[in-house]
Amino acid sequence: MEPRSTVHTTELRHLRRLHTGKVRDIYEIDAATMLIVTTDRLSAFDVVLPDPIPDKGRVLTEISDFWFARTSHIIPNQLAGRGLEGLPLEPGERELLEGRATVVRRLKALPLEAVVRGYLIGSGWKDYQRTGAVCGIALPVGLQLAERLPEPLFTPATKAAVGEHDENISFDEAAGIIGADLASQVRDAAQALYRYAAAHALQRGIIIADTKFEFGLDDSGRLTLIDEVVTPDSSRFWPADTYRVGISPPSFDKQFVRDYLETLDWNKKAPGPHLPAEIIARTSDKYREALARITGPAQGA
Repeated sequence: MEPRSTVHTTELRHLRRLHTGKVRDIYEIDAATMLIVTTDRLSAFDVVLPDPIPDKGRVLTEISDFWFARTSHIIPNQLAGRGLEGLPLEPGERELLEGRATVVRRLKALPLEAVVRGYLIGSGWKDYQRTGAVCGIALPVGLQLAERLPEPLFTPATKAAVGEHDENISFDEAAGIIGADLASQVRDAAQALYRYAAAHALQRGIIIADTKFEFGLDDSGRLTLIDEVVTPDSSRFWPADTYRVGISPPSFDKQFVRDYLETLDWNKKAPGPHLPAEIIARTSDKYREALARITGPAQGA
């Protein structure tokens, strides 16, 4: 993937903007479809940072498309099966969107993050240290930091607005929001997706410690995979060859930026600080390496 100019924000002249997220800008195409543009924005601690990461949006789009293509046997997804042809785009806009824009079906998004944890890290580790459980799910005594869990855990969270924090909730609370049957479908689909992706990634030297999925419903009420899928933004990717229980592993994801930000005198509120050129370059390299590994051949193949 050749480095190109970065995209922090978009303003498409002839399409109506529906939503601006931390990373994605969403535009209306018609009643049935919309355009998702994945920018090079990076958020950390729920704050969008001022500096874009070169090629990040293209990497995220390519990784998601890779997983969408390979998980359709598990669950249908949002892809509309068409490109940018025929959209009312200016020539400069079309070039800007190359490799980072996806036409998707308009679906009813569920108000949950479907988090699956395969290893004990992050807020799950803090929860376990405090309560011996993760999101109310009791775990064996004596587990260590970054240890593989006996079984992947489904730990849903409520979706927060930009600048707000997602809140972990129990399965029963999720069932109270979307109904017990739908919550069970979400749990089963998320765990199946995680197991599939984790097995694929491990053959390529990456441990997927945890990830989060988002789902929607189509007009017939069928559960559908939406948003992004097992990317360095939505997951913790660890190099398998340096993984050790008891330490926080180095990562291919934006944890690298979080670790840098933790060294600053910053209150983790907007506006976010600027990143040094070295941090930007190394972060971009980590995203590209994650793409190359995930989409490349199995190690030893």
